[in-house]
This record gives sequence, C-alpha cells and structure tokens, in this order.
Amino acid sequence: MTHELDAIGLLCPLPVLKARKRLHALAPGEVLTLMTDDPAAVIDVPHFCAEAGHVLVGHSAEGKVITWTIRKG
Repeated sequence: MTHELDAIGLLCPLPVLKARKRLHALAPGEVLTLMTDDPAAVIDVPHFCAEAGHVLVGHSAEGKVITWTIRKG
C-alpha cells in the first residue's frame, strides 16, 4: 500500500519530521510518497532514509517539487 504526504511549503526540518512520524505508523515494506519543495530536502531525505533504515526507492522532480518514494525498513 502506498501512502502520501504533502510537505510542500514546509522548510527543514519539518518535511523529514513529518515523514518520520508517518513512517512510524506504517508496516515494514509499505511505501510513502513524500512531496517537498524545500531545497534542503535533497540532502535531508536521503540522509534520513539511510540513518533510519528505510529504502529510498527513488525521486523525481517537476519544477520546484520533488517527489520521493520511500519504503519503510
């Protein structure tokens, strides 16, 4: 099952904090789609995934919005 989190308009560290909270409620293997427009997210999101044991499946950019696909570890 895929879940979505719209963090557009939020600045560091809020996108990662909200993603952490949402992922905590998911079962291992479930997927979270996170949408951000904070320039710091290109550093914060991959670092968060690596540190928390989640899999960063991929990301795509459309304008200023980056959509991240994260599988809960």
